[in-house]
Amino acid sequence: MLRGYLLRRMLHGFFLLAGISILSFVLLELAPGDFLGEAKLNPQLSPQTLLALRERYGLDQTLPQKYIQWLGSVADGSFGISFAYNLPVSQLLWPRARKTLQLTLTSLALSWLLALPLGVWSAAGRDGWLDRTVRIVTSILIALPDLVLACVLFFVAVQTGRFRSGGPALPVTILVLAALPMLVRHVRSAVLDVSSQPYVRVARSHGIAGARLWFRWLLPAAANPLCSLFGLSVAGLISSSLLVETVVGWPGLGPLFLEAIAARDFYLVIGPVILSATFLIAGVLVGDLLLYAVDPRIRIRQ
Repeated sequence: MLRGYLLRRMLHGFFLLAGISILSFVLLELAPGDFLGEAKLNPQLSPQTLLALRERYGLDQTLPQKYIQWLGSVADGSFGISFAYNLPVSQLLWPRARKTLQLTLTSLALSWLLALPLGVWSAAGRDGWLDRTVRIVTSILIALPDLVLACVLFFVAVQTGRFRSGGPALPVTILVLAALPMLVRHVRSAVLDVSSQPYVRVARSHGIAGARLWFRWLLPAAANPLCSLFGLSVAGLISSSLLVETVVGWPGLGPLFLEAIAARDFYLVIGPVILSATFLIAGVLVGDLLLYAVDPRIRIRQ
């Protein structure tokens, strides 16, 4: 059963990734300009030279030809050739991808480790001082765009010197503060939803109360929406990390992606898009597997 469920989810992810790649190619083809746009303004380059360069970089090919050629490069692991670096895109992607994964996975773990107890304690003390404080702080953080939050914390870090320059502490802090409010609210809401169920009253009548009731019984009962939220939190952290990396200068996929867009480096733009989408699909798949593990109804349907 698990094998069939996993195969269907992976097949769904494969078709989604294929659709993203096709859409990315179409949008880049429709975008004005190309890698040789500035070279055309150079009077020292003759039309014959420009034509030869276009043939060399494959810019004279049609969109289907580019896509088929790119699929062949994906099969051999190179993901195309970067125009600006004259290197396989994979050689530029993997070192940056490790840096992005370092930020994303660390921020994901810290966010959930903080969100689960904060959300449960907020629900347990509903309308108390802790609950009101948590709701006020999360409302403020949710209202702040990720870019504003990153710029403010970066300015504070520069002024105070609290964070080591180039270290992961600052970007991880920004990502955790960006992801934490929404996670805390969903944990609180999910726990409150199950706290009114009849079996909770039965548990209380048997003398189960306090932290044991909330963490041992209510939190596992609220796991279904939280497992689905896990995949969405991965998506949010990946999109935020690309922005935060650019702001703080972390050598991940974000600065590389921005540099590739500025240079109109066709295949180097496609690479981070596909890799980020792969990370996202993998995170959603992990969330689906967690949901499969905790919800027997899914296993019965399979």
